[in-house]
Amino acid sequence: MKFTVSTSGLTKQLQLAAGALTSNPVMPVLEDFLFELKGNTLNIASSNLEVSIRTSIEVSGSKNGKIAVPGKTILDVLKSLPEQPLTFEINLETRGIELLSASGKYKLVGENSADFPEIETPSEADDKIEISSEFLKKGIDKSSFAASNDEMRQNMRGINLNIDFNQITFATTDAQKLVRYRFLDITSNVATSLLLTKKSMQLLSSILPKDGKVAIHFNKSKVFFIYDNILFTTRLVDAKFPDYNAVIPVDNSNILTINRDEILSTLKRMTIFANKSTSQIVMSLNEGSLTMNAQDFDFNNEATEQLSCSYEGESLNIGLSAKNLIEMLSVLDSESVQFQFNSSNKPVLLVPTDQKKGEDLLMLIVTNS
Repeated sequence: MKFTVSTSGLTKQLQLAAGALTSNPVMPVLEDFLFELKGNTLNIASSNLEVSIRTSIEVSGSKNGKIAVPGKTILDVLKSLPEQPLTFEINLETRGIELLSASGKYKLVGENSADFPEIETPSEADDKIEISSEFLKKGIDKSSFAASNDEMRQNMRGINLNIDFNQITFATTDAQKLVRYRFLDITSNVATSLLLTKKSMQLLSSILPKDGKVAIHFNKSKVFFIYDNILFTTRLVDAKFPDYNAVIPVDNSNILTINRDEILSTLKRMTIFANKSTSQIVMSLNEGSLTMNAQDFDFNNEATEQLSCSYEGESLNIGLSAKNLIEMLSVLDSESVQFQFNSSNKPVLLVPTDQKKGEDLLMLIVTNS
């Protein structure tokens, strides 16, 4: 097996696939990249059994073959070399690997490619949709923070993708906060619900391009994301996501509109004085005014601030988690945000005042008793 490749080009592809490498795995081969040379195309794969990533690069190849290459070693070598052609000469019987650069020779030993897990590919029978890379990345980035970290709640530990023909909804919840982010005008002729782990979706987001289209294929156990020369495969979570629409209150006639940066900076100050276990702040709302208060009775700490805002509705005193509010506000982009209240004991809705056409982002936070 022999091929010559650009160091920068190979490094870029390996870095895309490196997120699926595993440290201290149960199978040593999961620390490796799988290299498969077919003509002048080098296919590269990585897997941690939950996520698999496959990519490819054009090379100058002369002898086809397949071998598992130590991931950390090859990446460290490539990142230390300047841009130049690099030749790989691999003895498939001994699994010896020689790297020939302009100024040196480097030797390492690979592993048997037969030990590498099979990388499944989508079939013609799989359902599929198409979405812009921008929408997919935004949906993941603005919802993943609200997914639960509780191992006893597997159905809340991921991101739910609800596909309703030409609409896709990203939803996450940990029972204290919820995010629902809808995108219209996707290309789809199916309706289904897919539950994916937060970790796998955050990895996908980190390697998605800024623009272009992503094809999503899925069957009963796996989802395949395909774009450019990348195939990203992950397992579905075998659990039913909660009926989040049932907990979203309606008839929220009390409306607070406020500058996002201003309330965010105030909340960060409030947390210094709030109870460390509950992070509770109290919002006192009256027509045209908002007062925020935080107290920690254990240490006799207290803070109160008044903020400029627009408020229309009845007078309310509402206890909320400052920590959760900070997380929610931090992922929003709009200059101002709107809080929608039903009553002092119902969940509160938070929405950006400026949303692009075809997008509908809504967040929910439960009140503290």
